[in-house]
Amino acid sequence: MTSRIALYAAVVATVFCSVDVSAQTYEVTKLVPGSAFHGVHGLGIDKAGHMFAGSVAGAALYEVDLNNGTAKIAIPTPEGMADDIAFAPDGTMAWTGFLTGDLYSRKGDGPIKKLASGLAGINSLAYRKDGRLYASTVFLGDTLYEIDVEGVKPPRMIMEKMGGLNGFEFGPDDMIYGPLWFKGQVVKVDVDKPELTVVADGFKTPAAVNFDSKGNLWVVDTATGQLVRVDPKTGAKKMVAQLKPSLDNLAIDDQDHIYVSNMADNGIQQVDAETGAARQIIIGKLALPGGIGVVSDNGKDTIYVADVFAYRTVDGATGEVSEPARMHAAGVTLEYPMSATAKGDDVILSSWFTGTVQVIDRKTGATREMMHGFKAPHDAIRLGDGSFLVNELGAKSLVRVSGEHGKDRTVVIGDLAGPVGLVGGPNGAAYVTEAFSGQVSKVDSNGEKTVVAKDLKMPEGIALAGDGKLIVAEVGAKRIIQIDPANGNVTEIAGNLPIGLKGAPGGLPTNIPTGVGVGASGTIYFSSNIENAIYKIAKK
Repeated sequence: MTSRIALYAAVVATVFCSVDVSAQTYEVTKLVPGSAFHGVHGLGIDKAGHMFAGSVAGAALYEVDLNNGTAKIAIPTPEGMADDIAFAPDGTMAWTGFLTGDLYSRKGDGPIKKLASGLAGINSLAYRKDGRLYASTVFLGDTLYEIDVEGVKPPRMIMEKMGGLNGFEFGPDDMIYGPLWFKGQVVKVDVDKPELTVVADGFKTPAAVNFDSKGNLWVVDTATGQLVRVDPKTGAKKMVAQLKPSLDNLAIDDQDHIYVSNMADNGIQQVDAETGAARQIIIGKLALPGGIGVVSDNGKDTIYVADVFAYRTVDGATGEVSEPARMHAAGVTLEYPMSATAKGDDVILSSWFTGTVQVIDRKTGATREMMHGFKAPHDAIRLGDGSFLVNELGAKSLVRVSGEHGKDRTVVIGDLAGPVGLVGGPNGAAYVTEAFSGQVSKVDSNGEKTVVAKDLKMPEGIALAGDGKLIVAEVGAKRIIQIDPANGNVTEIAGNLPIGLKGAPGGLPTNIPTGVGVGASGTIYFSSNIENAIYKIAKK
């Protein structure tokens, strides 16, 4: 898709800067096409054969057309956030809001009912044959509960410290069967005693299980990408299909068709239970692109993408996508990258969800450094002396980091209003976007701050062009702007852009930042977290 945007000059005076609309004409081109989900997790199939799929980062619950390979939002944010989905005997659908800690249900097209709240990391759930509902917390907790289906009584704890009871199911014997994510086991739980017994062992990272009509237990291993059939009586295992890692969940319909979700592929596959042959129902080239960095080598632009469930690169000319790493794959170091910067031989990924900053060798893809313990880091850059600057949104600070594994940390400046984007400037200075106050600020090495531009609407991603101008994603106004740091003049480059995903409550209103980058020739690139696409903007 190509759209041509002609913008003409006008000047509007403001207190700190003037706003121009450029006389230059730009061409906006979609470089990497979008996809349906924003990371796909839990799957559920109702009695009529309709498939539903959940997304945590996208905070929505989707209905999937299995014949056409399309998806539409069935329940939007915030109630629609779904890590797992289950159907009661009477057809009621329930789902878990992992980040919000809420559990919801809805019967047919009736009203949405909140059954529980305050359960951090609420993850998997299943109905018993008698209609009782059970749910577990994983990652942010490790507990199994019985949930009141009327939403009146508080959750009743059954067990805790199991090892990460993830996507589980009730078996024919009325016991829960499920994977222990952190122990590599599949177990069964007698919820009445309560008692836990190991059924099968030797998995790398089992993510979910489900039964077919013949009593076979099917398991997906997210680290190896394998779909495994298990005999629940003997624990005997058979690998039936070798798929890609980052598998998340599976669902089996009444005809024993097996469907698996892959969060890194933004995709769902149907797998033949006999042959292991996989048919792709729906897939994306990107999962959920956030921050980006751009480096030009011999006139060729490469875009380095923090894709939340993968770390990917994009050829700036062809749009070809490569994948150095994906989440949860065996032997891979990656922690939900959400922001990215790139310069020289470094790609630096940040994740506000895990509090990590990861330094990757741009050419080899090897991880040079993994630094933990940050408070919602939203961007990071390397300084000339080898130290790092990190935007800590959670601490409202810009922090200088050095030493082994970044153990030495000094606050350069605090009380920043939503520090999100970060780019290096002249003489050791840095430019920071303050999303909550609508400012772009310059911070000198001594911590002195100067406001470069104000009265912006949620500025996020920022890059420095070769001419010294700043390129900024003004998410609240859905546009890309240019700022002259010498006088604060703001020029709109392109507007009406698909940026500013309204995601889960809790961090930024958009949660996944919009990234921008500039190639050596002046071509601008930005990520669309609404479409899961990458765009380029070039002068005509």
